[in-house]
Amino acid sequence: MKNPFHVMLIPTLGCPSRCSYCWSSEEGSPVMSIDTVRDVVVWLKEYRDDRVTFTFHGGEPLLAGPGFYREALPLLSEGLRHLKPEFAMQSNLWLLTPELAQILANYRIPIGSSIDGPKEINDSQRGKGYFEKTMRGYEIANAHGLSVRFICTFTSKSVKSREEIFRFFLENGLTLKLHPALPSLRSHDPEQWALDPEEYGELLVYLLDKYLEHLDAIEVMNINDLFRCVFTRRGSVCTFVDCLGNTLAVGPDGSIYPCYRFVGMPEYVMGHVSDHPSRDDLARSPAWNRIQQFQEYVDRECAGCSHIRYCRGGCPYNAMAPSDGEIRGVDPHCIAYKRIFDEINSRLDREMSGSCAIEMSPFSRRTGKQRKPGIMALMGRMVSR
Repeated sequence: MKNPFHVMLIPTLGCPSRCSYCWSSEEGSPVMSIDTVRDVVVWLKEYRDDRVTFTFHGGEPLLAGPGFYREALPLLSEGLRHLKPEFAMQSNLWLLTPELAQILANYRIPIGSSIDGPKEINDSQRGKGYFEKTMRGYEIANAHGLSVRFICTFTSKSVKSREEIFRFFLENGLTLKLHPALPSLRSHDPEQWALDPEEYGELLVYLLDKYLEHLDAIEVMNINDLFRCVFTRRGSVCTFVDCLGNTLAVGPDGSIYPCYRFVGMPEYVMGHVSDHPSRDDLARSPAWNRIQQFQEYVDRECAGCSHIRYCRGGCPYNAMAPSDGEIRGVDPHCIAYKRIFDEINSRLDREMSGSCAIEMSPFSRRTGKQRKPGIMALMGRMVSR
């Protein structure tokens, strides 16, 4: 089965929020031109013939302004009609106006944003005023029918408040998507905010338990994705697939990278949209070769791991960040991935065998009380959608 085709468009590397652990803080960053968008259309007409998803990422993509999206969206939608393009955006929402919201709503663009929990916790690691500015944008998005889901970054500091953070998402009816703070190739102190892999693993198990406890009241997207990986035996999100060639990013100047996380790093440029490169052209670049080497490393070093089919060594960027781009290991969160994959597999085995087999009644025969949902309840939720 071919992996989904995903192109991340980075209109600018600038971002007004300047979060403590975020690299996207360059001021005065140039904005992608409409000519570059036209080059993207010409390039992708022949590059690949299956459906494509475009995600406007950054930096802060709303810095490009309403004029950019008023021109770019029709160009991509109509020029690549045969690829049935879909769109998404990742934004802090600070710059969302009713005008911009309406433009995005016309194309039904879902938005991923970032809130790290209650105001005090969020602003302690993202900066004073961040929470209120994002929530103002959230209100505008809601008023225009835009779907917004929040990503919650857990750092070495905020993980200690995991109960308070989960309760915030639960009580406010917000979908929770977890992101662990990672070391950065750009930081002088890459470990300052990074979440320890063992703590991350325990956090995932904690969220699994809390999700099952409140299954009808909240959605924890990571747990859904991890369960899907185990049950289907293949990766379901970019962290757990061979993303090379299936995920690409285009920077503000039209340079092509393996992923948005490498944008702005010259050593990871694979080509330029104005040259309309083929897959073979990109594959001849040193950057492509470096990611290919990571995949080969995983095939060799992880061959004996029971999770290799649906983990694939995790994210190449995560693997190379701690070693200045060198391949000296897999994603350092391997410990966390094994912890949660083992937990899900173990619970599945228990529920599907012997005396722990699933019963139709939601009540315990011994106590008469309603039993807590097991891991198989997640399958029922997914199938019912």
